[in-house]
Order: sequence, then C-alpha cells, then structure tokens
Amino acid sequence: MKKNILFVASECSPFIKTGGLADVVGSLPQALKKNGKGDIRVCLPLYQDIPKTWRNQMEVVTTLDVEVGWRTHQATFYQLSYKGLTYYFVANDYYFSRNGIYGYEDDGERFLFFSQAVIEALFLIDFKPDILHAHDWQAGLAVALAKIYQPVQDMKTIFTIHNLKYQGIMQKDAFEDLFNIPPDHIAGLEWHGLLNSLKAALFHADKITTVSPTYADEIKTPYYGEGLHPFLSERSDDLVGILNGLDMEAYNPKTDPNLFTNYSYSRKKKQENKLQLQEQFGLTIDQDIPLYVIVTRLVEQKGLHLIQAILDEFLQENVQFILLGTGDYEFEHFFYHAAERHSEKMAAYLSFDEALARQLYAASDFFLMPSLFEPCGLAQLIALQYKSVPVVRETGGLKDTVTPFDEYNDTGNGFSFTNYNAHDLLNVLRYSLSIYNDKNKWTTLFKNIKKSNFSWKDSAKAYDSLYSSLLTSEMQHA
Repeated sequence: MKKNILFVASECSPFIKTGGLADVVGSLPQALKKNGKGDIRVCLPLYQDIPKTWRNQMEVVTTLDVEVGWRTHQATFYQLSYKGLTYYFVANDYYFSRNGIYGYEDDGERFLFFSQAVIEALFLIDFKPDILHAHDWQAGLAVALAKIYQPVQDMKTIFTIHNLKYQGIMQKDAFEDLFNIPPDHIAGLEWHGLLNSLKAALFHADKITTVSPTYADEIKTPYYGEGLHPFLSERSDDLVGILNGLDMEAYNPKTDPNLFTNYSYSRKKKQENKLQLQEQFGLTIDQDIPLYVIVTRLVEQKGLHLIQAILDEFLQENVQFILLGTGDYEFEHFFYHAAERHSEKMAAYLSFDEALARQLYAASDFFLMPSLFEPCGLAQLIALQYKSVPVVRETGGLKDTVTPFDEYNDTGNGFSFTNYNAHDLLNVLRYSLSIYNDKNKWTTLFKNIKKSNFSWKDSAKAYDSLYSSLLTSEMQHA
C-alpha cells in the first residue's frame, strides 16, 4: 500500500542534532524509503545553527502568515532533497534565529508557531499526507491542530514519545494569549491546571508509539509516568513500543573516519584504538588493562549518582575509566576532581566531541550506562556495534537490547542489574571484570556481541505495519 507520510520533529540528522531524537528522525524515514512503499517527507524548523552548506541547497516552497494569538508572524517554507527524500524547513527569524535550539523561556510559543505553520501549510503545498507522524513535545501541538483544523481529509496522526520527562508546559492563560482555537478545545491541552503540549498530542493522536516495548509498559506506572500515567493507561490499547534502530552506515567501525584504526571483528585492531587513546589521555599504555567508558549528558537520568557512590572503590581494581560529557555542575565538578585523584587510571573530558565519542566506543572494552530510566538509548547500540560490552541497568530500551551474559549457557551480550542501587552496580562491574580476566569466557562474550544487530530493518517494518493498519481501518470505516 503506497502512503504519504509527513514526519514533524524539532531536530533531524544530519541537519541539526542535540541527541537521539535527531538520529531517529534522520534514520527512520530513510529506512522506510528502502521499503519503497510511499512518499516520506520530513519537516523541521530552520534554525540559525543549521550550517550554510545545507541552507545553500534550499529552495522556497511557500510563504504564509501564521497567527499566534494577536500576533502575526511570517513562515517561509524551504525544501531540499537529501538521499532521495524531501525535507521541509520552516523559517522565521523571530523564533529560530537564535543560538542553540532549546532552552528559551518562550519555547512553548516557538514550537506552537512551528506546529501551526506546518498544519496551515498543508492547505497550500503540493503534498497531502495520509499520516502525520510527530515526535516529542515540540511537535505535539501539530497533532492536536491537525485534528482541530483537519487540513487533509482523513489524515491520520501518530505521536512518538522519545522522552516523557519533557512535556512543553505553558501557563493556562497562554491559551487565550497564543491559541486561536475555540475555547472548548482547552480540555484536550490542559493537564493539572497547565497547558501541556505532550498531553495534547497524547489526547489527539490516533496512535501513540514510544521507542522500546519495555518503556511502553513502564510509562503506564507512577514511577516512570511523569504524572501522565493515568492518561497513558487509559490509552493503553493505542500505545505500542517499537524499538529504535541504528544507522549502520553512520556507525560503522570498519569505515568510521574518526578512528585511529578501522576494524570489523578483529580484537587486535580494536585494541590498537585503546593503545592510542591511553597515550592520548596519559593513562598507562597496556592493552590488557580493561577500559570502561561513559559517553553521556551529565544529568541525573543517566545514573550518575550511582557512579559517584562507587567510583573511588571500583578504581582500586586494575581498570581504567574515561568519561566524556557535559551537563549539570554537580556531576562536572565530581568527575573533574575524581580524575585529579585518580590521574593514572581515569580521565574526564567535560565537553562533547563527536570524533572523541567514536574513538571511545572503539577503544573501550566496556560501556557504562546505569540509567535511572532510558526510553530506548542509542549509546548501548553504538557500543555493541563497536564491539564494546554494555553494562546497564534493566530499564526501558536497555532491558530490551542488552541480554545479561550467562557464563554457563554461553549466552548474552552484556551485563545488567535490576535495582537502582550503587552496590548492585559495583557488584556487576566486578563481575564484568572477572569475565574479562577469564580469556575463554571473554572470547565467548565477544563472539556473542558480534551477533548483535539493531539495524532499522525490523523496526521500519513494524512502523510500516502500524501505518498500514491505521489506513486499512480508515478504509473499512469509510
């Protein structure tokens, strides 16, 4: 069944990226295109930070006036073709000619403008989606406005939750100030006395997806539901978890230009990357010392309080540890001083560097990710692709992708622990070290990792089936 699908999101690789959302919106449409079953297009804001190399390839499609409350702002739609797909960019200097893409007090208003511009443009452009597929709160109001304005007859909507914690909250009086829709629609936007962009999408979407099966179950509980668990439980029949995939071309140690030595399955060539990185960071140069790394945003979600509690003790072992990341001052301060205390065993690079991140994946023996919660996580998938053993907490997509190593049955591709507890983390780290020091067991684990495959192929099929079921049900009701 041929279908027209419009992805709406706030970021998309390779144009603009702050995290995993951009990887998904960059990869999934391309994977769907390979199935050859429709016209898939992507729409995002034209931020100031999008490089000129992309801007110079764009052409104007249409310009329209968008009313945001009593204000009128102009939206200019540009498009470019990339790898056989059409990408639209919504330009407005007032909202998007700023440094960075998030973190402004008027983010709610900015992404309301973006969502409204997308919906109103569907009356004008020569593309009529069968399905509008919006991602995270920044595009959530596009789902709500699609249902209210109905710009394309019988268009269905899907909303994907990438991280429920971020919801796009606005004060309730913003409804009169910013929204030009009848007052009876406020019920679909309001949650606990505030306007909630993400809840608006959950209320209006025909189907809701999230980025792993386990996270889909978790968010219906108070612990993970971020205050929205009652509503998600109500919509349980329309909620499905589809695991994110990984762009195997973008993350390929055989061709990655950032690595010191490229490799596929060769442990020797992988170790050459470790030796180079040990030298670069002033650590003891020894291929036999196990290297544990963490590449992350330095925020509570990533389980950093657990690492704080046990790091000094674990570094008494014959191990090395490198951290790459930036974020909350508490964690930056801790890791900076921990690296000072253990300079012969540990390094902390408190910034973000994509090339260095790739080098760490390639050099490391273990990749640490003890998250408090993790909707899907791409880092553990990248680690597996670069033959680094993930050590994770069993939550969300980490539980769905990392199978604990069983030394008696020779199964599993990593190490995991269940309870959010520092001693449980320390125990599993010590167990991982014991497996590393047993050459036969380590060889078995390495062979298991080589079999891990998390390409977009199966996940793209699952999305395609979801699209088809929505459109089939529409035809049956017609």
